[in-house]
Amino acid sequence: MGKVAARLKVMPNDPEIDLEDLESRLEDSLPEGAKISRTDREDVAFGLIALLPTVIVPDEAGGTEAVEEAFENVEGVESVGVDEVGRI
Repeated sequence: MGKVAARLKVMPNDPEIDLEDLESRLEDSLPEGAKISRTDREDVAFGLIALLPTVIVPDEAGGTEAVEEAFENVEGVESVGVDEVGRI
């Protein structure tokens, strides 16, 4: 079975949030078989910075759905969306 790389856009719920801590909590929330290969940051507006983790997941039914749900349940996350997806 192959793997898929997906870049997600994670919006924090507060511009004052500790992004290092949020990044750590996102990594801790990953479902089995998924891993973060890198995390970029993007200035959004008014001091708000989005995290853009690139997550490697098995290529199976559901794709990134489990990762998205896990990230949405992390304290400090306002929203999660898929930015890009590709096979590796």
